[in-house]
Amino acid sequence: MLEMSVPWWEFVLRGVVVYAFLLVFLRVTGRRKIGQYEPFDLVLLLILSNAVQNAMNAGDNSLAGGLLSAATLILCHSLIARLTYHVPRIARWVDGRPRVLVHDGKVDDAVMRSEALTADDVAAALRAGGCLHAHEVERATIETNGQITVVLKRRG
Repeated sequence: MLEMSVPWWEFVLRGVVVYAFLLVFLRVTGRRKIGQYEPFDLVLLLILSNAVQNAMNAGDNSLAGGLLSAATLILCHSLIARLTYHVPRIARWVDGRPRVLVHDGKVDDAVMRSEALTADDVAAALRAGGCLHAHEVERATIETNGQITVVLKRRG
């Protein structure tokens, strides 16, 4: 139960590599995938977790190995969180930057394409923000967490 089939340091190294790979992979796939879980996004994350399990544990199913792998992932996550807090450049790379999706009533198609947003996605975000048409929007921003915030034009 506590006997590991590979050295402890291999669990740590594998955990760090898998964490870094998934961080880069999820960052490259775009904010929409992280901030707004569609069913296919959730399925991808569940399958990814299963796919990388053996890469992390080298086939070792011991309790000690599992706890060491979990501790390594938590430590990696904590270190990245601290780094992004203290080093803005790293934060921009890990979290990205907010992007303006709608400015003065005009939808930026390039941002839609790069964030893999459909017209239906944008329309839903605008409705959630309290309007029906883009021309009512002063600014809509896709935030670093994938949420879309909408600021309506002043009515006067």
